[in-house]
Amino acid sequence: MGIYIAPELTSHDRSVLAEIYQMRNSLVDVLRTPRRWTGGLRKTMLARAILGSNSIEGYVVAEDDAAAALDDEEPLSADERTFAEIRGYRQALGYVLQSAGDPYFRFDTSIIRGMHYMMLSHDLSKSPGQYRTGPIYVHDERTDRRVYEGADADDVPDLMEELAAHLRSDEPIDPVVKGAMAHLNLVMIHPFRDGNGRMARALQTLVLSRDAIVEPAFSSIEEWLGSNTEDYYRVLAITGRGRWNPEGSAHLWVSFNLRAHHMQAQTVARRFQEASAIWSELDALVADEKLPERVTGLLYEAVLGYRVRRPLYIKLAEVEERTATRDLARLTEQGLLEARGERRGRHYVAGPALNDVRRRTRERRRPIEDPYPGMPVALATEAAALAEMPPVDGRWRSAVEEVMNHRRPPAEPDLPTSGSSLGQI
Repeated sequence: MGIYIAPELTSHDRSVLAEIYQMRNSLVDVLRTPRRWTGGLRKTMLARAILGSNSIEGYVVAEDDAAAALDDEEPLSADERTFAEIRGYRQALGYVLQSAGDPYFRFDTSIIRGMHYMMLSHDLSKSPGQYRTGPIYVHDERTDRRVYEGADADDVPDLMEELAAHLRSDEPIDPVVKGAMAHLNLVMIHPFRDGNGRMARALQTLVLSRDAIVEPAFSSIEEWLGSNTEDYYRVLAITGRGRWNPEGSAHLWVSFNLRAHHMQAQTVARRFQEASAIWSELDALVADEKLPERVTGLLYEAVLGYRVRRPLYIKLAEVEERTATRDLARLTEQGLLEARGERRGRHYVAGPALNDVRRRTRERRRPIEDPYPGMPVALATEAAALAEMPPVDGRWRSAVEEVMNHRRPPAEPDLPTSGSSLGQI
């Protein structure tokens, strides 16, 4: 029957891939030494992965509400329907994290269908865990055009079995490329009535968690994809050419994923450095103000832009209610936190001193380098041309490849935000 196969990498692709592994090896070295801030950074990275993947589908929440899902807490501002989607994705991501080190794990279609059920079990009308039985189309609401048709429903079970077999195989394929191909094949088969994009991104993270050298929180590209949604749509459109077409080339898609991994790895490395610097500043601040050390983690979340709540502080700091109340009152009196809301909506945000910490952190940032600087323009050009013509074979223009495979000076300082008003630290 056949699914998309991994393309041969160019010399430039291989160079970018080598740099990705160099950065990840450096992260592993940092993670070997326990640090107080590692847990907090891990949580923010997972929250941003959840936020990024769901924002692509239009489910946008504040970053601290995504973090609340990780802590099994209720959101401050997300509506019930949207937060159900966030919580469902968190369930599936939790399974990915739990499976990362399982020596008895085996890829099969029940794993994929089970993850889909975890993700969408709050809405049985979407047939969670079940393959679709009819045709499916992707519709662009902006242009009122049908832009993609998934594989024939009768072929879906066999195609998914082939995908699972490929993921089980001992074929010598790099984990980064293998994850990209798993993502591409699932999203192009479109096996479910809903949630195909999120499932494809979660599957990619699962593949990485099984084979990659650094844990999923720091290897996922879901945050980056959520921050670069237009390019993500464009590369899928160019690769798919309007229909299930596994004979087409997946090279542009793989290069796009290498770009995502490279830029996300740079961002993660920078956040490690920033987290260390922030904690050093907060340690000094806590000592100067003669505060208990237990409040440092709370202040760190406030520096990130999170809205801090007493119940979560009680849980994370493992203190009694009256101790938490006293700590928050003191932090407010000293101007480190500012109180907002009433009763159940009561929360605390960073005061001027903590905002200064965040500002200084941003000012010290070094720019992110784009390993494929010509890719955004190439994608926009090719996608625009594709919109004016009927579907053709999956090959992409050599001129696009030529533009993409040359570097240029460093790009913008950080990932663009993905809908959240919070500072991306």
